[in-house]
Amino acid sequence: MVKKYGITALLLFGVYVFVMYVYIFHSNSGGIPESLKGTVADPHVFMSEHELYLSEEYSKIKNFLFFVATPFEWLVYLFILITGLSQAFESWIPMKNKSAILQNAVYLFLLSLFIFIVLFPLDYYSYFLSKSYGISTQIFTSWMRDNVIGFWISFGTTLVIVTVLYWLINKNPKKWWINAGLLMIPFSIFLMFIQPVVIDPLYNDFYPLTNKELETKILTLAEQANIPANHVYEVIMTEKTNALNAYVTGIGSNSRIVLWDTTLNRLSESEILFIMAHEMGHYVEKHIYFGIAGYILTTILGLWLTAKLMPWIIARFGRGLKIKRINAIHSLPLFFLITSFLLFASSPLSNYISRYQETRADEYALQLVADPSAAVSTFQELTKAGLNEVNPPLLVKWFRYSHPTMLERIINVANETRTKE
Repeated sequence: MVKKYGITALLLFGVYVFVMYVYIFHSNSGGIPESLKGTVADPHVFMSEHELYLSEEYSKIKNFLFFVATPFEWLVYLFILITGLSQAFESWIPMKNKSAILQNAVYLFLLSLFIFIVLFPLDYYSYFLSKSYGISTQIFTSWMRDNVIGFWISFGTTLVIVTVLYWLINKNPKKWWINAGLLMIPFSIFLMFIQPVVIDPLYNDFYPLTNKELETKILTLAEQANIPANHVYEVIMTEKTNALNAYVTGIGSNSRIVLWDTTLNRLSESEILFIMAHEMGHYVEKHIYFGIAGYILTTILGLWLTAKLMPWIIARFGRGLKIKRINAIHSLPLFFLITSFLLFASSPLSNYISRYQETRADEYALQLVADPSAAVSTFQELTKAGLNEVNPPLLVKWFRYSHPTMLERIINVANETRTKE
């Protein structure tokens, strides 16, 4: 039975990898329509031949890795179950009579460490790839430090969630998902509140923007948009990446407007103001609150589906998966597998909603700063800095792009400009 499950999973994974390889490396999807060749949307206009070559190569490898990594993770979860490793991790707990959170901590540490080690080569290759193509500037020790910090943050938050989750499953095996979903609301809001002041500074150093003249102009834009902001923060990213970014993070009194120093160093003032106006568009359009509401709804729906699927899978395949009952901690890899699959399957919808919100933010930025040329040059610089595809293949766009493609964003600027004229 175990051998059959393992061979079937490997064959399916092999077929999937082959299909995705052919689609990404040998299909004719993507490219620039003939009508747009030679325009500001054409990468041949604003990128050198070398940049174009690197962008095409890097994008294909990066996209292929994305589509392989998540199903490979499912394979790891399946391996942990069918080989009995999950049961072994549970049996190795030395504190059988201690509190549930201590027992869960030992099990989760063993599980997390095993997954971290197995997936490390893939993570390292992604880092190596980014460094080879000039996106990452981070030295290995710094990258490893970020990985270790991420491991412990993930471990801590997951431990709280898992302990509460299995307590709820023990109390009510059929209705646990309702209470779990409701408890995720305050927990998620709490994490969003503390992220800018507790979590983010563990990875990077944040300072008030040193260019006070630029800060004044950004805060003037914020005042025009009726956004209560007193400071703009600069984060030192030069030692980690050549990519560009700016964002608004946190909620309530802990919300922050943040600019990467790479953005400050590479973009002109008008381009930076456009980016800031874009971020303000998210605030004005209340996207963060729609995002919280959407997250809560999808979390509850996902937990409901997981609560339906887990008992069915255990009843049908429990013997082969070495799972005795749903409320045993060794069933956790199955929970992770199901939720990971649901997240992957729902990503086209969540990305579509995100792209709509990003389009709205672009439109708002154009109204606020009224500088379409700055918008176009910003999109061009973002493409060059990240070696991004201007018009990726359809599946890549559906599953990977939370922002509109650069082709769409530049076309939208042109359309907005024509509408005003």
